[in-house]
Formats: sequence, structure tokens, C-alpha cells
Amino acid sequence: MNAVDWNALPEAAFVARLHALFEHSPWVVERAAARRPFSDLHAGLLQVLHAASADEQLALIRAHPELAGKAAIDGSLTAASAAEQAQAGLDRLTAEEFARFHALNAAYCARFDFPFVICVRLTDKAGILAAMQARLANTREAEIATALDEIGKIVRLRLEVLR
Repeated sequence: MNAVDWNALPEAAFVARLHALFEHSPWVVERAAARRPFSDLHAGLLQVLHAASADEQLALIRAHPELAGKAAIDGSLTAASAAEQAQAGLDRLTAEEFARFHALNAAYCARFDFPFVICVRLTDKAGILAAMQARLANTREAEIATALDEIGKIVRLRLEVLR
């Protein structure tokens, strides 16, 4: 579908088709539906995200699962997250890799009070681990901005699947 098609959908259909783009946060799509028309759907969705309050943005970041974490183990990941993590090989970790992910997830959450977010479809296990380690040196403000940028990448790729 192109922007004209998305803009032409009734609000309920627009929300129903796109509600899962943002992890456990349909409010972004609901607000975007009211702001149509968009010449670029992805840009319009991100405008809503960036116009949200700091608390709403933080809640969205916190709605993301830890990579190779509890939700992956117990099978409670969203379908999109499960597929994305599997594509990056996070469902096939060695014991050593799993221990490293677990330790970095814990260190990251302890430092920033939200999970590490990265567009896993654009990297691999080694790249994710390197980014986790490097980003531990960032400020909280920088990490919030980086997480929002990564969410934008995730949404762009999820949109491509829907088109």
C-alpha cells in the first residue's frame, strides 16, 4: 500500500492494520490516524512519536523486550519481535552468548532503567553485543534518543512488510 491507500482507510481499519508497529503501544498509531493525511506514513508516525511526552516515549521504550531475555525464553514475545530476534540468531545462542546477553541486559537496565533497544534486523549477534557494550558509556538522554531512533528503524522495516 502507498501513502494514498493508507490515508484512505477508515480510522478503525488504519489502526487495526498498523496497531502492532510500535511494541505494545497502539496509542502512536491511534494518534497518527487522527493526523492524516500523510505524504510519508513512516514520517507521520514518527512525528507522533516525537511529539509525545517524555513519559510516553519512555513507556514505549520500556514496552520493548530484553533481547534474548525472559520474554524470548517463555514465549511471550510479540510475533514481530520473535521473528526479528530469530532473524538475528538470538533464538540460537550458545550458553556463553546467552550469559553475555544476560549480563549486558542487566547492566544496561541497571544503568538506564529501560531495556536496550536496537533494530536487530540491521545487525547480527556480534553487532548487537558490541552495541550493548559501547552504549553503556552513553548518557541516559543519549540512550533515550538512540532508542527512539532505533524504534524508528524497527517501524520502517515492519511497515515494509505490510506494504
